Amino acid sequence: MNTGLKITAFAAALAATFGTAYGVGEGIDPVVADRAPAHDERHAPASPGAGDGDAGHDMPPAGGLQISEGGYTLDLRTPRVTAGDRTELSFAVRDDRGRPVTEYRREHDKELHLILASRDLLTYRHLHPARAADGTWTTPVDLPRAGGYRVFADFTPARKGAENLTLGADLAASGPYRPRELPRAAATARVDGYEVELTGNLRPGRASELRLSVSRDGEPVTDLQPYLGAYGHLVALRAGDLAYLHVHPGGAPGDGETASGPAVSFTATAPSAGSYRLFLDFKHEGAVRTAAFTVHAGAQAPSGDAPEHSDGHGH
Repeated sequence: MNTGLKITAFAAALAATFGTAYGVGEGIDPVVADRAPAHDERHAPASPGAGDGDAGHDMPPAGGLQISEGGYTLDLRTPRVTAGDRTELSFAVRDDRGRPVTEYRREHDKELHLILASRDLLTYRHLHPARAADGTWTTPVDLPRAGGYRVFADFTPARKGAENLTLGADLAASGPYRPRELPRAAATARVDGYEVELTGNLRPGRASELRLSVSRDGEPVTDLQPYLGAYGHLVALRAGDLAYLHVHPGGAPGDGETASGPAVSFTATAPSAGSYRLFLDFKHEGAVRTAAFTVHAGAQAPSGDAPEHSDGHGH
């Protein structure tokens, strides 16, 4: 594609709408592994597992595919930005009467978790926006490349009986656009001198354990620091439609049983067969880093995947 070609915000939005499988993963060497029990979602189409013998199992739902669910709507007030520019992203969550939600249940140290990913799954951001008294959330963001992006708001309203929700909305970044392929699956990812090894397999409709072990200079890291109430935070996105899977690790810092590394374990279930991109946030020596992996659930890896590469990303 001619690198001089400019993508308009409209074109980027179209690319996002039709699920141009482009991704996230800004700042790391991806690897092989899949995990992530789908979030609480009832609207995602459950495609049967392929080649895994799980076709008869009920597939769990996936999140982030709808802008509205359960009487709540994600109102993204910044639908387009310019690639390379630092922009303030603004949004609100509205209830079934159109009123901005101003009370949330605090989970994993935050009222709301905001995830931003490119459609090709090569750029990933885990953001922590600030909420004003009127319910408006804002956060600075920089998108390095033009194209389609997806914004995910993960939250639980404070209303009695409310369930956790993940709502998604499209975001377009204008500028010279060049699509990239999903990185190849691998079992090890590298970021900022750290190496993260993934063991375990992601299975459609079946829970399995995924272990991610952190080392540096060949030595295991045994003093990981708590981040969002855990020693690791894992998000998985399905290639194509970017269905959102949010998984929490087993155990918690200070519980007397959970070690501070080198391994962090997650129980994960894929909502369908297919390719996924996993993003592990971990904190060490005061800095949060993200390791990214490409994983294939329920089928052999498709041919033609691009090799893994590193795109530095920090928090």
